[in-house]
Amino acid sequence: MIKSFSPFAKHSYIPTPLELRVVLRGLVTWEKIVVLAATAAVVIGILGAWIELQKRFAVMVPAPGGSFAEGIVGTPHLANPLLASTDADRDLTELLYAGLMKSDGKGGLETALASNYTISEDGLMYEFTLREGLEWHDGKPITANDIAFTIQAAKNPAIKSPLRANWEGVDVEVVNDRQVRFLLKRPYSPFLENTTIGVLPRHIWKDVTPEQFSLSEYNRTAVGAGPYRVDTIERNAAGVITAYAVRAFESYALGKPLIRAITLRFYNSETEALSALTAGDIDALSSLSAEKTAGLRNFADRLRVLSLPRVFGVFFNQNKSAALQDRAVRLALVQATDKKSVIKGALGGFGIAVGDPIPPEILHRGSPTDPFDLDAASSTLAKAGWKLNAETGVREKTSGKKSVIPLAFTISTADTPELASAAGIVKNQWRALGADVTVKTFEIGDLNQNVIRPREYEALLFGEVVGRDPDPFAFWHSSQRNDPGLNIALYTNKTTDKLVEEARTAHDAVLRREKYAAFLDEVRRDAPAAFLYSPSYLYVAAPGLQGFDTRLITVPAERFANVHAWHLYSARVWKIFLK
Repeated sequence: MIKSFSPFAKHSYIPTPLELRVVLRGLVTWEKIVVLAATAAVVIGILGAWIELQKRFAVMVPAPGGSFAEGIVGTPHLANPLLASTDADRDLTELLYAGLMKSDGKGGLETALASNYTISEDGLMYEFTLREGLEWHDGKPITANDIAFTIQAAKNPAIKSPLRANWEGVDVEVVNDRQVRFLLKRPYSPFLENTTIGVLPRHIWKDVTPEQFSLSEYNRTAVGAGPYRVDTIERNAAGVITAYAVRAFESYALGKPLIRAITLRFYNSETEALSALTAGDIDALSSLSAEKTAGLRNFADRLRVLSLPRVFGVFFNQNKSAALQDRAVRLALVQATDKKSVIKGALGGFGIAVGDPIPPEILHRGSPTDPFDLDAASSTLAKAGWKLNAETGVREKTSGKKSVIPLAFTISTADTPELASAAGIVKNQWRALGADVTVKTFEIGDLNQNVIRPREYEALLFGEVVGRDPDPFAFWHSSQRNDPGLNIALYTNKTTDKLVEEARTAHDAVLRREKYAAFLDEVRRDAPAAFLYSPSYLYVAAPGLQGFDTRLITVPAERFANVHAWHLYSARVWKIFLK
């Protein structure tokens, strides 16, 4: 017998599913429609209310999980922060190791293994305190002894670390298990940059002799403290590494990375890597050259364009060219350079024009535009006595002894597509001014060994890598004119020498910036080079990648600066449950 049910009864009764089914069977068609419509309205109302509550009280937050594969051109050999010398090596060390400090991806530094640091007023002592509970990938604790061991190894000439010069004149002391102190012989304002060096585990490396350092298997099966740890390594039949699979490290200093695993796949050429991306064998691709951007039409929404503080220009060797000794000639060549055309033709538009030895984003200073003005350039030369030879189309100037100096010189550069193209464009622009310019290209090794080191060039189209905290000393101080110095313009100026010396020892950031600004103004007046551009770094990110907020990097590996915060998934969480 069916019990009666009334919503107005003193004690409400909830019917069973069987009872509801029996009641529905007894309804006529129009009554069923009314019941279904009412039920749908209730359900829709509840859903609407839930959605409104979600909008008001819930937010989207990163969710853990997922993986992706990235293509890298080159083969890794030494996944060791002290020995890494190629982009492939540095990419691995960025994922597998951690330093006291790290790039923040925006042009600055932030703490990593360190919880905090202090700098003495005289700039000669830096003291760091490690975070509590730090661990290596193998679970062993990280202490200040590991920091000291790493720096002593970097300074050891037998290990031949390319970072050795960074630590000359620096002593390291262990205060206690969590505190380490660096003592400098003289103030050096960019010193914090040195502390981004990846730290090695002393318990693993202490028994490896300096002579065996580069041969150790730990250069491949690396144990570090970075955001990811080695999972598997793939090799081809010849034993060459073709892929590294790494997985998130639960005890990473800045928190377990959200993306579960990353696979780095290595290719012999950019063309091969791009083909793998197109075929779907990889999800991301690093360090793409401008000439290959035409093949990225299907990946335009995933292309990340980052600032890379490198300055390319034509550096004038006045010791090798009589014409370039004339300041008016150098100023006119700068005026006759259409940098926008160079960037469009050689970089596909991916770069910014620069007029200084330091990119504008480093000092947060607007870069002078050096407007292209062929008429002004011609006027500059005419006032200085450089006349156009109607027969040759080349400008000439008569010296005091009636000898004629033609405005002719050679630009030397590397045989890479970008630099060769840029040199050709500049040559044609300067030819319109009346300069007879010849371009010579060299294989990069030949260029470095036989052209740059002995300074055997009249003009050199090349690039300089500028750090986050710029120190132009190696590139522009007169003491660095000869090899192994990097003053490829052979620039000499007592005023700029003093400014650079004062800037690199100034502890106050504002004062340092003022010194650099005065240095840049002086260089512009002398025109020792025609500065062209700072190239962009092109990175094809994995589909759906979120949390990638990096804007400025000093080396390609720094695209992973905040990899622990990258994520492929998101979830909606009520605000009250957020920490």
